[in-house]
Amino acid sequence: MKPRKTYSKQDLHYLKMLARQYPTVQAASTEIINLQAILNLPKGTEHFLSDVHGEYEAFLHILNSASGVVREKLDQIFSTSVSKADLNQLATLIYYPREKLEEIERETEDMREWYRITFHRLIELCRVVSSKYTRSKVRKAMPKEYAYIIDELIHTHYEDDDKRDYYEKIISTIIDIDRASDFLIQLCELIKRLAVDHMHLVGDIFDRGPRADIILDSLMEYHSVDIQWGNHDILWMGAASGSRTLVATVLANSLRYNNLEVIETGYGISLRPLSVFANEVYQDCDVSRFAVKLTNEDASRYTEKDKLLAARMHKAITIILFKPEAQKILRNPSFGMEDRLLLDKIDYENKSITLQGVTYPLEDIDFPTVDRSDPYALTEEESVLIDQLTYSFRHSEKLQRHIRFLYSKGSLYKVFNGNLLFHGCIPMTEDGEFIRFSIGCKNLSGKEFLDHADLTARRAYYNKPGSPERQFGMDFLWFLWAGRNSPIFGRDRMTTFERRLIADESTWTEPKNAYYQYYNDPAVVEMILKEFGLEGPH
Repeated sequence: MKPRKTYSKQDLHYLKMLARQYPTVQAASTEIINLQAILNLPKGTEHFLSDVHGEYEAFLHILNSASGVVREKLDQIFSTSVSKADLNQLATLIYYPREKLEEIERETEDMREWYRITFHRLIELCRVVSSKYTRSKVRKAMPKEYAYIIDELIHTHYEDDDKRDYYEKIISTIIDIDRASDFLIQLCELIKRLAVDHMHLVGDIFDRGPRADIILDSLMEYHSVDIQWGNHDILWMGAASGSRTLVATVLANSLRYNNLEVIETGYGISLRPLSVFANEVYQDCDVSRFAVKLTNEDASRYTEKDKLLAARMHKAITIILFKPEAQKILRNPSFGMEDRLLLDKIDYENKSITLQGVTYPLEDIDFPTVDRSDPYALTEEESVLIDQLTYSFRHSEKLQRHIRFLYSKGSLYKVFNGNLLFHGCIPMTEDGEFIRFSIGCKNLSGKEFLDHADLTARRAYYNKPGSPERQFGMDFLWFLWAGRNSPIFGRDRMTTFERRLIADESTWTEPKNAYYQYYNDPAVVEMILKEFGLEGPH
């Protein structure tokens, strides 16, 4: 008699859960057959993007063109039968169907014939891009109102005379009942949907470019996406969580690059309190070191008065920023960043500062809000201002919606289809070993530290306001943004102070973590992959 198999408590738990979904042998067998069949299909196309930095126009074009996948498929199918001009038109139509269709309608005399030919080409393309998926998955991706029609068209065998008549009649009817334009738009969107099965956005959606909010709106509508947080994403996540330090950092960065559109237009956050404060407190100060970077086009659009106000605002928020940054460092000795406490090192009499034993002249020491006896204390006015600005970030409905999406779809790293995805580095020592951290944890490195960091980042947003866990979480978000050997910053220090106040550019360097010396070494790559459970040939 065959011995009866025994199961562990954990095995039984999972088997009971599976039994709810597949209650019979038949149901389980059918699903096994289905999954095995799916494994034999080609892998769906994955789209990898990184460092989009608010450049929404370029991002949307990459999204619409599927980074060239659509054009590649068009060339494969039609290069020998369709002219290059017509292929270009067809590609643009798929990328931007509404806009291109309006142009074609103005220029084309016989739209009926154009629709007939174009539908044939689009359906053939749809048939090709859907071939790597199950019929069920393709059907779920189709627009509901046209699902049956599209399903029939892409699975009809055109060689059969009866089927050909059936196929042509469907197309003629679509045109006759004046649904051609809507059907075409839906077909183009389906092609783009099927061209890329899944998108990985490997960090840095925010900053530099004008409208990160438009990018996030489009990502929220995308069919399948994951995000690995970059330090610029962490920065905005911290600001939305209520970190005064990271709110000040967002504003300082945005002012530096004249990138206020996303703040004011995108998220509806008013900067009037900052402009009023800066004009009052810094009106008699030298702000030349805080001049805003402008493109040639911007420089011609702004008056000297506008440029002066922007520089005052930039200086005001930067000096505010230095103070809560220092408070975080003092509050968290485990960050190991006491050497970045610089305001109290200024020699006002000699207009200089000594860094690592070398004395450098300072270009600016005109800081009306810095108390030399207590340099890291905010003035009452500064405290009221930064609280007001933080409140605006916390209560921007659109920003909060986007940050919740970043938390729900994002993480510090992801293992997907045999790939390890992360933005930045896996912190390493000069000897090529993983750095061990004891920041809210004890002696963690590699994957364990990233898991800890991911959880702590979530506590900054989701734990109860005012709780110690949330406060430490917000401090930790700042560490991830700019902390020594942070996995997504990957440098020894961020030299904002030096760049603004010291002319000697040798002080501006931000030494990279040792990871960047090793990451092309196959042995180190194997070590990192093994740390995250990826071993053997793949």
